[in-house]
Amino acid sequence: MKKAIVIAAALLAAPAAAHEVWVERDATGPARIYLGEPADPVPAAGDPEFPKLQKPQLVGAASPALTRRANHIEAAVAGAGDVRVRDDTVFAPWDGEGGKQGAVFYARAGRSETAAKLDLELVPVAAQADRFTLMFRGKPLPAAKVTVISPERWQKSFETDAAGALAVPELGRGRYLLSASHIEKAPGKVAGQDVASVMHISTLTFVR
Repeated sequence: MKKAIVIAAALLAAPAAAHEVWVERDATGPARIYLGEPADPVPAAGDPEFPKLQKPQLVGAASPALTRRANHIEAAVAGAGDVRVRDDTVFAPWDGEGGKQGAVFYARAGRSETAAKLDLELVPVAAQADRFTLMFRGKPLPAAKVTVISPERWQKSFETDAAGALAVPELGRGRYLLSASHIEKAPGKVAGQDVASVMHISTLTFVR
């Protein structure tokens, strides 16, 4: 219980705690990269923190042209397939319990690929499956919280099983968003700065 309280306090103190990066893509169109609170409608002018999203990096794909829109960054991704993004420069490291802490954001759109390419990633057990495994550096994370946001912005948290997996219930047609986080209590680098621990925050979107 004491450990859970400490982790919860660390999350609340972090500037990254209430915000996430996510990606949306329709068929083979451009990818839209957002920063904000995904359970809420995206303001037309962007989330107040959106200006901090400056250098999202696409993972596993050629570097596409990025265009800054009013409330998102548009990436001209070529072809079909899942889109992945990584960014450790959104929030500067902050002073936390035990030293400097930093946040790395990961985002994925699509569920056609069954291999993980991000440090923290929700991966479908089969192409287009409704069951996912939360992977951290190639290993499943059991008993981890995953929040599911439905197309109608209904949200509920679930816990991965002993194999790090969970099934997403049928909650209507449209775009789903899943999010998870993991605190790595080990020295690392975030935005080029040494930190004592790293908060990994990952999202997945897909359309049913």
